[in-house]
Amino acid sequence: MELYLWVKALHVISVIAWMAGMLYLPRLFVYHCAAERGSVQSETFKVMERRLLKAIINPAMAATWIFGIAMIAMSPELLKGQGWLHAKLTLVLILSGMHGVLSKYVRLFAADANTKPQKFFRILNEVPTILMIGIVILVIVRPF
Repeated sequence: MELYLWVKALHVISVIAWMAGMLYLPRLFVYHCAAERGSVQSETFKVMERRLLKAIINPAMAATWIFGIAMIAMSPELLKGQGWLHAKLTLVLILSGMHGVLSKYVRLFAADANTKPQKFFRILNEVPTILMIGIVILVIVRPF
């Protein structure tokens, strides 16, 4: 049981790091849209976006999945009759897809190939927030 609690703590820490990056990266895109291509500011945003993705978001997502799967492996009964967990996992899969979308935009900005306006990224910035709210409610309230 003690090992399970350590794995759970590491899972929560990983989720916090992942979400911090997922909430910040689209905001960087909003500001990057306003920077002139080839400018010092644009190049700085490229470095910030790449480092955020590679050094924080990617490892945090991997750790979140590893520790989450470890918790299920340690307590497989969690999968039986736990609709909230299945719904949470569905939202986590969608969040992982969103991670892929943000990775795509890091590559597009790096190549000066972004065609989306600031408004697009302002809206995109809300998607991880909405998913996070749903996940937290499912984990804490367990409505079904």
